[in-house]
Amino acid sequence: MVNVEHVRQAYASVADLYIDLFGASRHVHVDDLAFIGRHLTQRSGTVLDLGCGPGHLTGHLRSLGVDAHGIDMVPEFIAHARAAHPDGTYHLGSMDKLDVADHTVAGILAWYSLIHLPPQDLGDVLGEFRRVMAPAGTVVVGFFDGDEVSAFDHKVTTAYRWPVDDLAERLTRAGFTPVAHLRRPGDGTHRPHAALAAVATAA
Repeated sequence: MVNVEHVRQAYASVADLYIDLFGASRHVHVDDLAFIGRHLTQRSGTVLDLGCGPGHLTGHLRSLGVDAHGIDMVPEFIAHARAAHPDGTYHLGSMDKLDVADHTVAGILAWYSLIHLPPQDLGDVLGEFRRVMAPAGTVVVGFFDGDEVSAFDHKVTTAYRWPVDDLAERLTRAGFTPVAHLRRPGDGTHRPHAALAAVATAA
């Protein structure tokens, strides 16, 4: 079981550095921004940016006309997001227990916010995503790619790599149908990256 308080404190301790390095959409690869936009602008309705960090991707989605709301468990990130993107809505919260009614959101962005979950915890969180997702809603996940599910020493705290097929299968088990993926190899500076888009399967 992931120690949520440990993860929260680990990110809080490096919040200023994290914001400087990653807290603007210009720091996100253009292909990733296109993938996120393509799959989360298809339907009207609320999109939750879960683990929104400094709020840059929530702000990006809002600039595309999406009713995006950011949720994060790190107060320092939420304070920054509210200051940097005052037109948006940002709340403290955890993705494993969302204060959201069943089947009410059009989309979920989980961009590197699942990476610290041990494999045995992932199913419950994806089940929570499915609970709040409206019919045919879309989830987009960004994560570290790998040949097998494995832990590694992330600069903040322990994280996990996932093969695309394995994470796609987990999404399928949770009630989603994968519809697209993106992969980018490591380049000596960045680790191999992947993203998946999946649509809520009809009940």
